[in-house]
Amino acid sequence: QVKLVESGGGLVQAGGSLRLSCAASGIAFSLYVMGWYRQAPGKQRELVATVTPGGRPNYADSVKGRFTISRDNAKNTVYLQMNNLKSEDTGVYYCNAQWQGDYWGQGTQVTVST
Repeated sequence: QVKLVESGGGLVQAGGSLRLSCAASGIAFSLYVMGWYRQAPGKQRELVATVTPGGRPNYADSVKGRFTISRDNAKNTVYLQMNNLKSEDTGVYYCNAQWQGDYWGQGTQVTVST
């Protein structure tokens, strides 16, 4: 059974930071492209960042220079460090694993107040 469990969301003031974590089980984690997506109220889910099995990151233009994605294959965990948060970063953040299958976590809420 595949499980992706996000944590680390919460309420933060604009300009603040949060670190999201996603712990994976039931998959060969080191072989998967791991990603973070988000969905704001009334909007479609969008890509935030992905990281390849080898650690190469890819970011949405809106978060470049502010967010950092990383992974620890020994811990089966992917992280998203979010700095200089803006109100437009508010949404539910979802962890994703892609390779043999496409798996999603349940999401964690991030709310940035102004």
